[in-house]
Amino acid sequence: MLTADFDYDLPPELIASEPLAERAASRMLVLNRDAGTIEHRMFREIGEFVSGAAGDLLVLNDTRVVPARYFTNQGHEVLRLEPLTPLRWRCMVKPGRKFRIGHTLAIGEAAGRVVEIMEENGDRIIEFDRVVDEARHGHLALPHYMGRDDQPADRERYQTVYARETGSIAAPTAGLHFTPEVLETLPHAFVTLHVGVGTFQPVRAEKIEDHVMHREVYEVSEAASHAIAVAKRVICVGTTSMRTLESVARDHGRVIATRGSTDIFIHPGFQFKAAGGLLTNFHLPKSTLIMLVSAFAGKELTMQAYAEAIGEGYRFFSYGDCMLIV
Repeated sequence: MLTADFDYDLPPELIASEPLAERAASRMLVLNRDAGTIEHRMFREIGEFVSGAAGDLLVLNDTRVVPARYFTNQGHEVLRLEPLTPLRWRCMVKPGRKFRIGHTLAIGEAAGRVVEIMEENGDRIIEFDRVVDEARHGHLALPHYMGRDDQPADRERYQTVYARETGSIAAPTAGLHFTPEVLETLPHAFVTLHVGVGTFQPVRAEKIEDHVMHREVYEVSEAASHAIAVAKRVICVGTTSMRTLESVARDHGRVIATRGSTDIFIHPGFQFKAAGGLLTNFHLPKSTLIMLVSAFAGKELTMQAYAEAIGEGYRFFSYGDCMLIV
């Protein structure tokens, strides 16, 4: 299939650059794969579609977003992809031409130097002489389509209420709709996948099978694997939870307790082994995420749902509304 097959036109005013005042006040489009039907509901009604008595289980990603965006004292941008040690970071930098091997920089009181340029992707390895003050100089790396820098309120709002395992650059946004009160009424388990920058990198290949996925680190606990094994229907909360479960099931035949990294690319034609449902936000045109949704719900039905969501004025992307696929 072609990347262009997953394109659609989105009015800019439907991009949610700010969150709603209440997490659970989002709208929820409910897509039934078997019946081919679409309902327009509210997220707070999710309990009508998820039942512990029926054997349903929500699986959520409990990763916690870290401030990964920094600006040097010279005004250049450094995106920390991975802290190899407290003093040694793997980064994306802007502008790249400035960050040659040996280039020196400073973030607050911490002096750094570029010691390596990774050939495969141009990432930089930067070593610092002291720990960078994250509280003073770190920013959340909000998606570019929000068209704004992070604000103090984003520190709490761009984080799920159940986030606990530190390591993501971006939030698993399908989970942003949950409040503690909503979650405690629903059967659930947690896995961890630390969201990397590659999730949001555009697909540049003309044919989707030529796209190379990034790797992300995951962990499935004993408690989660047991809950998944006894559930009759597993509903993944977000594409990150789905990628975790399907990667483990692909490699081991079923979801077991394990940890590792995955570069799984789910697109139409993929054979699902674990997921029986998906709660997800609305995704960018031509992205790997809309390809994943199309693999699960069918491309035609997915694009029909997106067209209807646009017609109904749904809010799109990270701070936007959601879709429940059953």
